Amino acid sequence: METVILVIGANGQLGSVLTESLKHKFGNSNVIASDLRPREGYEGVFEIIDATDMNRIHDVVTQYNVTQIYHLAAILSAKGEQTPLTTWDINMKTLFNVLEVARHHKIDKVFFPSSIAVFGEGAPLNNTPNNAYLDPATVYGISKAAGENWAQYYFMRYGLDVRSIRYPGVIGYQSLPGGGTTDYAVDIYHKAVLKEEFNCFLKEDATLPMIFMDDAIRATLELMDAPKEDITIRTSYNIAGISFSPAEVASEIRKLYPDFKISYEPDFRQEIASRWPKSIDDSAARKDWSWKPKFDLESITGTMIEKLKENYKTGSRNLETLMF
Repeated sequence: METVILVIGANGQLGSVLTESLKHKFGNSNVIASDLRPREGYEGVFEIIDATDMNRIHDVVTQYNVTQIYHLAAILSAKGEQTPLTTWDINMKTLFNVLEVARHHKIDKVFFPSSIAVFGEGAPLNNTPNNAYLDPATVYGISKAAGENWAQYYFMRYGLDVRSIRYPGVIGYQSLPGGGTTDYAVDIYHKAVLKEEFNCFLKEDATLPMIFMDDAIRATLELMDAPKEDITIRTSYNIAGISFSPAEVASEIRKLYPDFKISYEPDFRQEIASRWPKSIDDSAARKDWSWKPKFDLESITGTMIEKLKENYKTGSRNLETLMF
């Protein structure tokens, strides 16, 4: 059977890039992008889907004979703390809708993104293992931890092949910050290219695990390509890129922009970040599906600066700021 993929939340930071990668791999007509609003200038098949509406997901899956679903829609950590009950309702309802539609239609594979936000004070801060105790301190993290368990439940109870990655902070030049605690690591490069001072909402030594967008996309595709029998973790896989602090990013940026200035005014997001790991043990992903990152801080910085300079020079700042 031909692979037909539905991406829910295709306008978001991760979704916008992942959708293009999936189109390149499977063909434009075999990837159905969807979100609450259309994406201007999008080339390919696009459907408006409110993921809280199970019937709408069902109709699109039926119309296109979808065989895989990538469910990326969610409210992120920092934004979620502003409306915790709404965040829980939306994050969980959309997941249940996807799982139920996938079960009913016997979908081949479902991808559900998790996050390092599932970790809290009960997990070791350094080299956090995959099976660490989960006691998240944000409603976003709570929803992701619950989602991991539901993913495993649907696999064990119904045989639904749900796969998941716990993303660290994702850094990419394709979109603007979208409401996450690690988004400083995107915004800081925009400010550098614009030759503006950057005011950071985290402490200068707040070390967090990060990953470059190219590595995050490649990890997702590699996980989904892995043979079913090789997937030993049905909650979510840790993956790691590189850990760094705002001060370390600023130092790297100054190699290209010696006059770059940064100030620090920690806010509520620092409290969130202080409970998250500083580094991640991703040995299970390395063993099960040969995961390995390619980008370090130097290569991330060089690529971010180069691409953002191109974007601003050409005026192509039509960047999406949605959630994943």
